Amino acid sequence: MNAEREFRIGVLGTGAIAQVVHLPILSELTGVRVQAVCDADRSKATALASRFGIPRVLRTDEEVLESKDIEAVIICTPSHLHEAEAIAALEAGKHVLVEKPLALSAEGALRVLKAAERTGTTLMVAMNNRYRPDCTALKPFLSGRELGHVFLMKGAWLNRKVRVARPTWRHRRETAGGGALMDLGVQVLDLCLWLLDFPRIRRVVAHVHAGESMEVEDSAAVLLATETGTTISVALSWSLVAERDRHYLRMLGTRGSASIAPLGVYKEVEHGLLDLTPQLPPGRENVYTASYRQELEAFVRAARGQEKPAPPHEQVELMKLIALAYQSAEQGREIQT
Repeated sequence: MNAEREFRIGVLGTGAIAQVVHLPILSELTGVRVQAVCDADRSKATALASRFGIPRVLRTDEEVLESKDIEAVIICTPSHLHEAEAIAALEAGKHVLVEKPLALSAEGALRVLKAAERTGTTLMVAMNNRYRPDCTALKPFLSGRELGHVFLMKGAWLNRKVRVARPTWRHRRETAGGGALMDLGVQVLDLCLWLLDFPRIRRVVAHVHAGESMEVEDSAAVLLATETGTTISVALSWSLVAERDRHYLRMLGTRGSASIAPLGVYKEVEHGLLDLTPQLPPGRENVYTASYRQELEAFVRAARGQEKPAPPHEQVELMKLIALAYQSAEQGREIQT
């Protein structure tokens, strides 16, 4: 990424997503510099700063937000902190990229959105699936109705079962907002809705399975009926017993079908079937890593005013759907919107 000046970022939180994704990629972006990291665990933050050549280790969010040489912050903290940290950063004049979810509720997400509107600073939620090369290659086929009317979209994000010695913040409702439905469902449902241009949802049905030794669910199934006549079915789990995770998406249309993982696009023609599967450009990165690189580059461009970020109000609508799914599961009935 070429730039006339260095774009300086502060990273709040040095957990797994920061260690594995954000810091390694940011360290490689031209014209971008991580100026500071902040974490209550100073030893961990110091080790990461040394590893990635970050000049400052700060102990509190306030120190980051008061730093005039930091233009933007990336929020990688536990979910229950996102809302307050995002609002504080926006009000401090910083551009903000926040890991999902934006907040634990639609009301909280709306408060963050209003803070961005008041301050005129960039707000972006880290929905990296939108930037996966296979997903961006597929999107034009749906937007252009190449598959006809898409009447069924079926997805799954099934992670292998991992036993933990003791529950973490992810396993407590107060700090995570929910279990697999909140953690995985936010990403999968966002991708489904984005591919369909965020149609209005008419009905929601959900079921959850209680997790072992945790306050939240470890698995969930969600069924959405859209105003445009598409049924969206999503399965989510932290408890898949298998040799590897299973992540996929399938779409059925009146004139064709498509899939992600593996990528495939097929269209019905007069004398048979036409394979329209796009060829992804060769690269050294898998689609997961590439998605985060594209996302971080898009955030920097948006903060510089070079492009518009995804509409944040979509995240408010998404959190409303998550709440309705939990309501459906709790009450054991279909919820009409």
